[in-house]
Amino acid sequence: MTNGVRLAGSDQEIARCFPVMAHLRPHLVEAEFAGRVRAQQAEGYRLAYLEDGGDVVAVAGFRVMGMLMSGPTLYVDDLVTDETRRSRGYGKAMLDWLQEYARANGCETFSLDSGTQRQEAHAFYFRERMRVTSFHFAKKLK
Repeated sequence: MTNGVRLAGSDQEIARCFPVMAHLRPHLVEAEFAGRVRAQQAEGYRLAYLEDGGDVVAVAGFRVMGMLMSGPTLYVDDLVTDETRRSRGYGKAMLDWLQEYARANGCETFSLDSGTQRQEAHAFYFRERMRVTSFHFAKKLK
C-alpha cells in the first residue's frame, strides 16, 4: 500500500507536501509554504508525509514538547489525507506512525485539536480510541 512515512527535510520534500496540506489549510500560499515550515522547524515542528505510488497521500505536522498538565507529549498541529484518497487506510497509517514516534521519543501523551466542522475526522479519531479531553479556545488578534 505505502512506501512508508518519512520526515520532510529538504525544501523539495516540504513542497511536495503542499497540495495535501492545502486540503486542511487552504489559506496557505504555495510560494510561502517551505519558508513557513522552516520557521516552525526552528521551533521544533516536524513535517511527516506518507507516499503511495510516488504520490504524497497524507501529511502530518507535529512537535514533541513538555507540558505541565501531561508531561512529555507529541502534539499534532496538522493531520490530513488527500481528499481524493480518503478511507484507504492512509490516515490510520499516519496516526499509528505518529503514536509510535511519540513512544520512541519518551512521550507520555499524544494529542491534537480538530476544528469543530470536521465531523468525519472526529468519527475517525473516536474509532481510533481517542477521546475529547478539553476544549481549545482561540481569539484572532489581527
